[in-house]
Amino acid sequence: MRNFQEAVLNRRTNYALNDDVSIAPDRIIEMVESMTQAAPSAFNMQSSRVVVLFGEQHEKLWHIVKKTLRKVVAPETFLLTEEKVDGFAKAYGTMLYFDDMSVVDEMAKKYPLYRENFPVWAQQANGMVQFAIWTALADYGLGANLQHYNPLIDTEVKSSFGLPSKWSLVAQMPFGSPAAMPVPIEKIPAAQRVKSFG
Repeated sequence: MRNFQEAVLNRRTNYALNDDVSIAPDRIIEMVESMTQAAPSAFNMQSSRVVVLFGEQHEKLWHIVKKTLRKVVAPETFLLTEEKVDGFAKAYGTMLYFDDMSVVDEMAKKYPLYRENFPVWAQQANGMVQFAIWTALADYGLGANLQHYNPLIDTEVKSSFGLPSKWSLVAQMPFGSPAAMPVPIEKIPAAQRVKSFG
């Protein structure tokens, strides 16, 4: 892996993705396992879960998303929604990020003084897993973006892929080969966001 700071700076949001990827699924899964293991979590609760979808299973997810949205999006605006979702389906694969709420609930019972914090801490840990995987994908030359069609799709996703009922869907990350450069975004000057003392 390149210098860590360089890798982080090269991580961008890519919406235009395709499946022209030469990296084998096994290698990507190995990376996901490594990043998931390495990411920290409060009280070492390790509540984050990741499902990696390729091929027909990846396409199946976005079919679920489109079918679900068709029921709730106004017909006159659905075409734009459909085009967006079809774009995600053209990617190489999708990461599904979950929190295992059975772990979160168990930690709340074990440490009642902090019980209200554990769902928040689980989300923070999940974000670190997402960021680690996203950065590693960028280091492989792959693009990704982060979507949040949960909770609309949660029930059907868990049913379709045989996932535990206590897994709570946090985000969906389609990934693949960048088909276009990311659109530049405006950043607030770092000096406005970072303070130092001492």
